[in-house]
Amino acid sequence: MTFEQLELNPQILKAIKELGFETAMPVQEKTIPYLLQSDLNLIALAQTGTGKTAAFGLPLIHKLNYDNKDTEVLIICPTRELCMQIANDCKKFAKYIPQCSVVPVYGGASIELQIKAIRQGVKMIVATPGRMNDLILRKKVDISKVKYVVLDEADEMLNMGFKDDLDSILSNTPEERNTLLFSATMPKEVEEIAKDYISNPVRIQIGERNQGSDNVKHFYYLVHAKDRYLTLKRIADYYPDIYAIIFCRTKIETQEVADMLIKDGYNADSLHGDLSQAQRDHVMSRFRLKNIQMLVATDVAARGLDVHNLTHVINYNLPDELEQYVHRSGRTGRADKQGISIAIINLREKHKIKAIEKLLRKEFEKAKIPTGKEVCTKQLFNLINRIEMVDVNYEEIETFIPQIVAKLSWLDREELIRKFVSLEFNQFLSYYKDAPDLNVDETDEKRRRKDEQSQRQKDKRKSTRSRGEFLTMFFNVGHRDKIVPQRLIGMINDYTQTHRVAIGKIDILDNFSYVEVEENAVEDVIDAFAGKFVKGRQIVVEIADKKSSPKSKNSREKSRNGWENQKNDRRKSKNDRESSRKDKANYKKDNHSKYKRR
Repeated sequence: MTFEQLELNPQILKAIKELGFETAMPVQEKTIPYLLQSDLNLIALAQTGTGKTAAFGLPLIHKLNYDNKDTEVLIICPTRELCMQIANDCKKFAKYIPQCSVVPVYGGASIELQIKAIRQGVKMIVATPGRMNDLILRKKVDISKVKYVVLDEADEMLNMGFKDDLDSILSNTPEERNTLLFSATMPKEVEEIAKDYISNPVRIQIGERNQGSDNVKHFYYLVHAKDRYLTLKRIADYYPDIYAIIFCRTKIETQEVADMLIKDGYNADSLHGDLSQAQRDHVMSRFRLKNIQMLVATDVAARGLDVHNLTHVINYNLPDELEQYVHRSGRTGRADKQGISIAIINLREKHKIKAIEKLLRKEFEKAKIPTGKEVCTKQLFNLINRIEMVDVNYEEIETFIPQIVAKLSWLDREELIRKFVSLEFNQFLSYYKDAPDLNVDETDEKRRRKDEQSQRQKDKRKSTRSRGEFLTMFFNVGHRDKIVPQRLIGMINDYTQTHRVAIGKIDILDNFSYVEVEENAVEDVIDAFAGKFVKGRQIVVEIADKKSSPKSKNSREKSRNGWENQKNDRRKSKNDRESSRKDKANYKKDNHSKYKRR
């Protein structure tokens, strides 16, 4: 269906014809007739990049009453980039309707200038929730006469925690308003917000629920985690004309990857939440002009980017919330153009690919990471194509040709080509000489893991067998003596100064300890502890019963009896001292008069 068939305002048709729009996209074809015919509530589910802005922007601009300056349309979206994009698109649609004023309202820009623009009269406000709520609280904006409220990217607004702001904003709009909700995905939270804010809506769904764009092909590369960045570089080199957004999970990783790419000579930059608005605008300006080939970004920063003709979206990391992959991949393959979405994953992440496939209802293709030779071949022929297609300024260069021919006359044709290509290509060839294969063979990897597991079991058995060379020794000191493994090891090696003793397993209990000591050092340890004391008590060291473990009942009973005997001996000694003291006192008392007479 053409836009002319939709019977839009001729002034709108003139504007969109200049923009190159002729045929309506599916979401536009289904949505615009509904909105033109009547005022209604609407929920539209469509993939990112399918023309949702025109789907609600064109019919609303067509229906507005331009006899007054009341604000009649309020469009709420999650990010300032998306806010600016929607506002700019609506301004273009209304190019030949001067009464249709559009003001973007978002954080990070001068609120005074935004207030001034609103006071001059505005028909459409495009806003982020936080800044809009701020203006309402300051009583600088009147939305009491709003007829249409559009919630664009509703799922992302909820993910970013804007529900309270949305509640506050919508409570200041008339109850008889019409609410239009647009979303790329429809999680439960969006269903709930739809129940709260939208009564009896018309539902329009383009494609399957949460489905990705049909114009995007999905690939994944299976690599070792340590080779993730090398894989990214190889992808960038294999596609010389790459124009991509690279998604990372965190701001720190985003900056690190961008810095590494810049250091390695790529046209790259970063976009994340720590950048000021001026820095973000500068980066985006360079990216739109293609002065930057690769933009490394976080998910929030990249939402709503107004960038056309992206060739690739590269998932340096898969998102924590897999539905976010729908939004990522939707940045490419827009406006009926083809795009490629790549995920760089390791073996532990492969299960996520299956989950995303189920979510998208699309299959991923496992791709082979290009070898060094394949990359060099691609780059070489790209160079040759550039040479072949270059425009020659014959008038300017003709005067130099005789001198150049004379200078190079000693070279034959093939040698001249070799030298020219080498001049442009030597560094690249040097880098990829003997470049390793970064692909992970799942069969080999499983075999390697099996071998590692088998080796660990062998090492464990070997360690168990080697314990036959150790003997378990009993020490009559434990936790009550403030003995810890480090102290006990230190005591053994301090007392046996002739050589360092190999020590195995250590079990420290309340009153005693068991220590595995290398067999040939047992006698040295016994001799070394002879005559040694802890807290005035002599340390007893002896070979434990080989057949009983430190925690066996007999061993515990034996040690407990030994400890009780020691306590009884100490108690007996104390009683003997007390008895002796009393005998002396009685003797003095009985003989007191004798001593006094003397």
